[in-house]
Amino acid sequence: MCTIFAYKGHVIGQDEIHEIMERTRRRGPDSERILVPEENLFLAFQRLSIMGIDDRGMQPFEYKGMYSITNGEIYGFRDIRKELEAEGYSFHSDSDCETVLYLYEKYRERMFALLDAEFATVIYDKEAGFIAARDPIGIRPLFYGYDKDGCIAFASEACLLTPFCRDVIPFPPGHYYSGGKFICYRDISAVREYTYSSTDEIAEGIRNRLIKAVEKRLDSDTPVAFLLSGGLDSSLVCSIASRILGKQIRTFSIGMDKDPIDAKYAKRTAEFLGSEHTNVTMTEKDVIDVLPEVINALATYDITTIRASIGMFLLCRYIHEHTDVRVLLTGEVSDELFGYKYTDFAPGPEEFEKESQKRVHELYAYDVLRADRCIADNSLEARVPFGDLDFASYVLSIDPEMKMNHTGHGKYLLRKAFEEGGWLPDDILWREKAAFSDAVGHSMVDDLKAYAEKAYEGKDLEAEYMKYPEDGRPFTPESLLYREIFESFYPGQYRMIPGFWMPNRSWPGCCVSDPSARVLSNYGKSGE
Repeated sequence: MCTIFAYKGHVIGQDEIHEIMERTRRRGPDSERILVPEENLFLAFQRLSIMGIDDRGMQPFEYKGMYSITNGEIYGFRDIRKELEAEGYSFHSDSDCETVLYLYEKYRERMFALLDAEFATVIYDKEAGFIAARDPIGIRPLFYGYDKDGCIAFASEACLLTPFCRDVIPFPPGHYYSGGKFICYRDISAVREYTYSSTDEIAEGIRNRLIKAVEKRLDSDTPVAFLLSGGLDSSLVCSIASRILGKQIRTFSIGMDKDPIDAKYAKRTAEFLGSEHTNVTMTEKDVIDVLPEVINALATYDITTIRASIGMFLLCRYIHEHTDVRVLLTGEVSDELFGYKYTDFAPGPEEFEKESQKRVHELYAYDVLRADRCIADNSLEARVPFGDLDFASYVLSIDPEMKMNHTGHGKYLLRKAFEEGGWLPDDILWREKAAFSDAVGHSMVDDLKAYAEKAYEGKDLEAEYMKYPEDGRPFTPESLLYREIFESFYPGQYRMIPGFWMPNRSWPGCCVSDPSARVLSNYGKSGE
């Protein structure tokens, strides 16, 4: 990952910006540059070198008096580069992000809809001012805020803006900012026409697109590895990558010391694939000790995001401290496309589809936020094959009736797509889903709940809850603990989060008071 920061105003200067940027040095530990192209214009970049790793790839890039800073991966950039070179553009680095400025010069704001990328970018054009954009799913983070004079600022993380912006707001995915307005260039969940085909044809479409999505994310000038939970999604990513690369891959998993559920399945998958596998163990003390650091990194108070981040954060810390890995492929975004345990309770296909679209729209605040912060906070880069734009658009267009759980196996179409060909053992391919925060071991969530209950022992909990606005108000000791820690780092910035991630409580079977799939009646064998 890298850090981008852009601001034109008088409230803070270069010295203050340099000090603020220390907060995100972990995102870009290799080098830092603060450019002041004109008075009171500040463009800052912290680099984690992944593509074009020599000094020529350092940003901002400059062309004809325009500047760009980009955090992201531009897929297919080598072909884009050849086309641009044929038109007379000269490249000065091997960085994929150098294409952004030339594409802007050629297409202006129309370029964003043309990109196959996970990205957040800010361009400064002397005539047009700031132009900023974010990928349609929001895999790469971007925030904005206004100083006391009404001047806008952009940054990769909220913590860079809170020192001088009153309100910090997530930049909307699939939008670009130009001329003071936010304009939607692509709504990833909008379906123009649904696909009504046979199960076999749909399965083939899923399989081919996911293979391509993984393949393009293996392009790196630095070592690549894989997070392997032992669940369906991460196991498929590892299996596909292993077959494409034709060599041993490196996989990593984590579990509690008491009751790790996923660890045995991760080991089973690793043995099947012949990967170089490492399992990391965490304890109750590890979980409690790292909690404030995780909430600070995430900038959220959401229960399920924090729970699911603890294991991922500790695992990524281990990878950073003990290996030379720089890029990690993960299994996020599959649930939003194919369904959760709770979407088994959807009253019908229309409701299932609405829920899927809602979850895709909010991904930037939950699962992809977790992946970005846990990985980037440990100086690594996340790549998310299930978030591939072509893949996600295709799955969203599948007849919703076919995506519902009619077989007793959630994500049936995804499993069916890889049923033949020896991609995974049957006991992994058809294994019941367990959410990551549960699958590292049920004791982790139990420990967190017990810790929170002890912290507020003897207190009037209802009175404590009422201290906070109704939107995002705590409702359990655990949620209160997380909110208080969040407020200690980001006072008054609770609007950055849409609210608590919870199952759709309006559906029969989903009116629960905890986001864990464990409380659902269909949890079944997920905890075994």
